[in-house]
Parts: sequence; structure tokens; C-alpha cells
Amino acid sequence: QVQLVESGGGLVQSGGSLTLSCAASGNIFSINTMGWYRQAPGKARELVAVSNSGGSTNYADSVKGRFTISRDNAKNTVYLQMNILKPEDTAVYYCYLRTFNAALPFWGRGTQVTVSS
Repeated sequence: QVQLVESGGGLVQSGGSLTLSCAASGNIFSINTMGWYRQAPGKARELVAVSNSGGSTNYADSVKGRFTISRDNAKNTVYLQMNILKPEDTAVYYCYLRTFNAALPFWGRGTQVTVSS
């Protein structure tokens, strides 16, 4: 089994910053992609940012220029630096991990990010 432990969520004012962390542990042989999705109330879960094994990254258009994803492969940890936060960034943020050998991705339990106006 794979465990994903997220931390760093909280309440912040508009324009502020937060950093999310997600540490993976367990039966991990080779990680392909790590990243973050989010789900706001009444909305579908959406990609925020992912980091692929080859070093490439993908961001949602809504966060480009404000959020930065980084990864520490030695620690099996992914980070999301979120700057210039907006109220529309309010959501539960889920850590996401896909390995090369598993058919399905793994998900964290989620961490709440609330941005007040």
C-alpha cells in the first residue's frame, strides 16, 4: 500500500501565500507522477499542478505564474508553493501519485485551503 500525507493547508487572506507538502511512503517502487488536484464545493476535482518523472511539469491555466510545484525524489515528497492566492483558490487540495507499475493512481485525504477576501 501507498500512503500520502499532506500538510500545509489553512486559512489565508487574499494575496497571501501557502506551501503544501505531500510525503509518500509504503510500497513504492517507482514514482512516475506526483502532484496536486483540488475540489471546490459543488465543483469537479481539477488538476492544479503535476510533476512528471522526466522533470516536466503541468499547471492549470488558472494558477500559472502564481503556483510552483517542486519535488524531492529522495524524500518521495512533492511541494506546492502557492502565491498571490485568490478566493477562487479555496478548495480541498489532494495529493496525487502515479507509479509506473500500478494501474490506478493514489490519492491523499486532502487538505483544506481557504482564501478570504
